[in-house]
Amino acid sequence: MLLALSAVAGLIVVFLAFLVLTDGAGAGLPAWLTTLGIATAAALWRGRRGTWRARLVPFLPVVVAAALTASVCIPTVPTTRRYPPALPFVATQHWRLATGSQVAVYHYPPANAGTRRPIPFVYLNGGPVRGISELDHRFLQLLARQGYDVYAYEQAGGGRSDLLPMDQYTISRAVRDLGAFVDRLGKDRVDVLGFSSGAVVLTRALADPRVAERLHRAVIAEPGPVDGPTAHITGHKGRPSARGLAPAMTGPRSTRIPRYAAAFGLMRLGLLTPDTGLIGQAEGDNAFTAADLGSDTASGYCARDAHRIPAEDTAQNFSFSPAASLRVQQTVKDSPSIAPQLAHSRTPVMLMIAECSSQVRQWATAILANDPAVQRTQYVPGVGHHMWNGLDDNNDRAAAIVTAFLQDEPAPLPNYPTSAEIPAFLRDHK
Repeated sequence: MLLALSAVAGLIVVFLAFLVLTDGAGAGLPAWLTTLGIATAAALWRGRRGTWRARLVPFLPVVVAAALTASVCIPTVPTTRRYPPALPFVATQHWRLATGSQVAVYHYPPANAGTRRPIPFVYLNGGPVRGISELDHRFLQLLARQGYDVYAYEQAGGGRSDLLPMDQYTISRAVRDLGAFVDRLGKDRVDVLGFSSGAVVLTRALADPRVAERLHRAVIAEPGPVDGPTAHITGHKGRPSARGLAPAMTGPRSTRIPRYAAAFGLMRLGLLTPDTGLIGQAEGDNAFTAADLGSDTASGYCARDAHRIPAEDTAQNFSFSPAASLRVQQTVKDSPSIAPQLAHSRTPVMLMIAECSSQVRQWATAILANDPAVQRTQYVPGVGHHMWNGLDDNNDRAAAIVTAFLQDEPAPLPNYPTSAEIPAFLRDHK
């Protein structure tokens, strides 16, 4: 029995090896047929001198392994993109940008025309290549109630935006899309809030004079690594997050299905390319669920909030493209330093850093050190990576910090850290 189980395990390993060697070509069928052929030949050789009954025994692990690995080759969700349904509280517009991207756009006009702010406000959500969560939509509605003319768009491939060919998902394309979006608005300059990977897009836009000239003020909140050198930094993080403390996320997981467990797992390990032939981009998007994020969601909250993490989204609205996200992240890792370009930035910037941030601190402090236009930094106590999270008064606090900067009013919190305080900040806040 143990020998048979060992043989099954060995054939599965062989199958996975062929998947990697072929990059999942033909939905994995060539790897499956090759493995089956090798296994059949080996079984025939092993049973060549026995009775007919004995000759059948070596085929048992072959049959079991063939059945198990065949499930990796069979889609269980549609292979054409299923977009999330329309949101009940805001209309979805679709804009074709000059770059060729067609993006889903959401507009929250000022709730009170008497308090309308003159500069349009644009939000870049995190991900990358993820739909805007309903939690974020509620924060945008709060800003609209305070007089801001709020626009948000889901970056190409995310949410209700159209997919791109896989090789077009790059960080530079995301920056060009931002510039094209602002051009399409036709409102001269805009204020922009970029969160997480959206903050990366915004930071790189500040280093691109063609886009930066259209930006009035920039709020960089909890940025990821902005270029290759910062992407390879391993350093301090914030106070403990809820990762490993929060209850496991409930709901269906695609990673419990062999096909998607193999595809997403091997892609995450870098053994399959984002453009793998095993599953198409649309199928992967359709299959991936919020529960597949696992502890990533908990890492956005402080340890003290581990047992009250809010529902960030609904199953109907959730959208994430794992392959395209990995592709964009790889283009960041492969890019040269933007520090020389960022040194010429003149757009006023505010940096927001969370106390319980799951981000490497140097990802934010590198921006502070290299961008001379950073006017203030707000170290926000009591929150994790997802700073506007609906808990307590966190949304109101985040909105107060953002609006004070955009209106050039006194900051609600001390300007901390300054560039001179970076070494002490890295030492004391970890």
